[in-house]
Amino acid sequence: MQNVTILGAGVVGVAAAWYLAAEGFDVTVIDRQPSPAQETSFANGGQISVSHAEPWANPEALRRIVKWLGHEDAPLLWRWRADMDQWRWGLAFLRECSPAKTRANIRSIVQLGLMSRTELGILREALALQYDQLTRGILHIYTDGREFEHALQQAALMREFGCDRMPRTAAECLLIEPALKQSTLPIVGGTYTATDESGDAQLFTARLAEKAAAAGVRFRFEETATALVTAGSRVTGVRLATNEVLASDAVVLALGSYSSLLLRPLGVRLPVYPGKGYSATFQLSADQSINANSATPAINAAPSVSLTDDQAKIVFSRLGNRLRVAGTAEFTGYDLSLNSARCAALVRRTRQIFPGLPTTGDIEYWTGLRPVTPSNVPLIGSMAHVGMEGLWLNTGHGTLGWTLACGSARLLADLMTKRMPAVDARPYQF
Repeated sequence: MQNVTILGAGVVGVAAAWYLAAEGFDVTVIDRQPSPAQETSFANGGQISVSHAEPWANPEALRRIVKWLGHEDAPLLWRWRADMDQWRWGLAFLRECSPAKTRANIRSIVQLGLMSRTELGILREALALQYDQLTRGILHIYTDGREFEHALQQAALMREFGCDRMPRTAAECLLIEPALKQSTLPIVGGTYTATDESGDAQLFTARLAEKAAAAGVRFRFEETATALVTAGSRVTGVRLATNEVLASDAVVLALGSYSSLLLRPLGVRLPVYPGKGYSATFQLSADQSINANSATPAINAAPSVSLTDDQAKIVFSRLGNRLRVAGTAEFTGYDLSLNSARCAALVRRTRQIFPGLPTTGDIEYWTGLRPVTPSNVPLIGSMAHVGMEGLWLNTGHGTLGWTLACGSARLLADLMTKRMPAVDARPYQF
């Protein structure tokens, strides 16, 4: 039996652990936190959003970035730093903005996303997992006519690749999510993907980790991997902060943004850079509780359909009696400090769209480092072709780690067992 060490116990790493253990691998997961999903997977937007497949690098990106320059609360904030990795990543990002590359990247994200969403459904049913999930679809809303027209083009492209992202009029948007009738901003239209979902990624990860542990996966928490151990052209294990060397037949790098740092001493420049995202979690009043099996909520003051506000680059997801509002991107290295202006922007937009939102208690703010590739296409597969046999990547999922986790794990398991994958694996190769 091959032993595999997975570095990272976020949603991507834990999903990989489950799938690899199911294939007969002897799996150990290493994470520096005391429990699963305590970093980037902790308080993200909560969406399983195949419909969110348009990469940040697209023909509209430059216009938007120039428009946002100098605004501390802009949806995308690029902080100029003396960091060659940031500059190298930025130049690669610009190269991905052509129409042809955008189309290819959307196709790659959609094909993996569709498989992932299917795998998640199978896993949820087989393991009876509960994680505040709702299967009511995702509604993209627009308050700007130009953004809406662009969205219609992208939705048509996604439908070519199998994602059922359908145009909706403003009136239809209000029928799908009646809470939008409160909005102080005019809803000009939207797109709706009925098969998309939402749920608490941290809760899902914790419960899947419990199932994995019961199936024999070993979790070593509060352990930090400091280096990859090599012998010639092969990665043979992992060195921990305690100086213990954990010998492994295979090592899976699922450390998100920190995957790049572990490879630097070996001369490998992984095109993964941290894009800091924010979230605000509102506790809703008791009378806003909803029945996950009900077609409609009891009261329409708070949304019960997961929403994406494309203009502001934020999402809204009901997680039981909480409303998670998340989004924006700040490129400022590995800094995890909360920017009050960006937190305030999330609250301001929420109050504009849902002015009657009934909340109680304090808003919980959070930030995490999304591992972003210039193309937004994750890196999944072997590193043997660059002289690092035994090392496997499962990183670079950007804003879609929760969306792509189960599909990435399935693809990784197929590749590691030398089975023909259900999707073309080439787009995800480093």
